Amino acid sequence: MARRHRNRHSSPKTFAIPAVVIIALIAAIFLQQQCHGQQSQKTDIAQQSNVDSIGNLLYVVNPVGIDPVMLSYTGFTVAFCPEMHQPYYSAWCLSPDKVDGLADRKDAKFAEDTKVKGCASLNDYRKSGYDRGHLCPAADCRWSTQAMHDCHYLTNITPQHPKLNGGAWKTIEENCRDWALKYGDLYIVAGPVLSDRLTRSIGTSPLPVPDRFFKVIIAPKASLGIGFIMPNEYVPGGAQTTVVSIDQVEQVTGFDFFSTLPDDIEVTIEKQQSLAAWNH
Repeated sequence: MARRHRNRHSSPKTFAIPAVVIIALIAAIFLQQQCHGQQSQKTDIAQQSNVDSIGNLLYVVNPVGIDPVMLSYTGFTVAFCPEMHQPYYSAWCLSPDKVDGLADRKDAKFAEDTKVKGCASLNDYRKSGYDRGHLCPAADCRWSTQAMHDCHYLTNITPQHPKLNGGAWKTIEENCRDWALKYGDLYIVAGPVLSDRLTRSIGTSPLPVPDRFFKVIIAPKASLGIGFIMPNEYVPGGAQTTVVSIDQVEQVTGFDFFSTLPDDIEVTIEKQQSLAAWNH
């Protein structure tokens, strides 16, 4: 737009601003606004991803009819099912400072938690052909002698096929420790899919053998999320073939994970299903 300048001693004159200059100014303003908008969005996500402002990210909403016994151990929480003698899930935060430590797994022994009604027995697993599979892994508990001890309670254990426990399941556990160092705090929930119609059992409890296992993981500071559903057997093609979204895990299990996240961030994170996004 032309700008007028009036001088008392001369007649009015009009100075035209070339169209190319106007276009350049408009483009500069637009780019500045876009950049500011993107920066504000990133700042908002970072602020909302502060655990202090969004509550307990490990809180799980249970489906109707599921009323687990909640157990609090050093470094992790277990939702236990007395009727099935194993956990619905274990939940923990894996922070960078917990990735390693001096606690030695050799000093810990599998044990019944005698304070918990319905806990499986060591005899249930003997000569069963199944491993005592950790949900919260021993390697995530090396930061604390007590945590290492607690994760060996059978309330954190479920029957796993040796080729799953030592294969794809182990791979994801190892990846999580790498991701915690790369992205900061991870929030992890893992468990058997007990909503399936289970036909196998071991021991005298008897202890049902899950057909499938799930794991859901988020890295709030990186706005990343991922889920896994693995068969309780050897996984052809490895862990990458079992990737699903957290939304899909919720549909299979009935549990609602990470519900304390702001709705827009929860929607974004829980629909992701890209292992490449975590490993780039």
